[in-house]
Amino acid sequence: MSENGVPKYVLWPYTPTVAAGAIGAIVFILLTSVHTWRLVKNRTWFCIPFVVGGLFETIGYAARAAAHNDTESTTPYIIQSTLILVAPILFAASVYMILGRLIRRTDSASYSIVRVNWVTKIFVIGDIFCFCIQGGGAGLLVQAKDADGFQRGENIILGGLILQILIFGFFVVVAGVWHRRLSAIPTAAAAEIPWKKYILFLYASSVFITVRNLCRVIEYAMGKVRRLLLLRLTFS
Repeated sequence: MSENGVPKYVLWPYTPTVAAGAIGAIVFILLTSVHTWRLVKNRTWFCIPFVVGGLFETIGYAARAAAHNDTESTTPYIIQSTLILVAPILFAASVYMILGRLIRRTDSASYSIVRVNWVTKIFVIGDIFCFCIQGGGAGLLVQAKDADGFQRGENIILGGLILQILIFGFFVVVAGVWHRRLSAIPTAAAAEIPWKKYILFLYASSVFITVRNLCRVIEYAMGKVRRLLLLRLTFS
């Protein structure tokens, strides 16, 4: 608490545990290693952003574990906050590119409500835009010297997260319409690949990314001071 009775602004409203951070880092490095091996083996170079996102998550959770012994240091906080924040944007980029390739491989471009030549471009460009917004907000967090500076950065990040959810929602609509039309009238090319299995994986990834984004929106919308007050009221 500050001298005037207002809760003091702190980077962490809790003390990050070494165990949780280490488990997160280990899980992501193992999964990223598997994806890297499959990427090289199958030469699916368009999935490189997915692997980079996995590395971001690994480093981010390792930094969170490192912050356990020094919650006042800005370096581990900035590393974990930035990398864990932007990693799902890279995951989404690979998901977008997978849909474009599925449409082409099944020769079903006429079933898409967005021209197949623009499916990947539109969503990846939107992804890059969200990346820039959230990265800019994270940059403000790096330079912030007071609560107002941190709040400004968090507000920008919140706007980027909301935009990302809207873009991702439109992507799911595009994928769903294409899926329904192809299921109703399958093309000859669709019979040659297990596209239904791939689209189910795509939906599962989309659900996880969307849930994560919603959680981060709630987190940033609450604000640091309000989160701190909530935790103190909960455990007091």
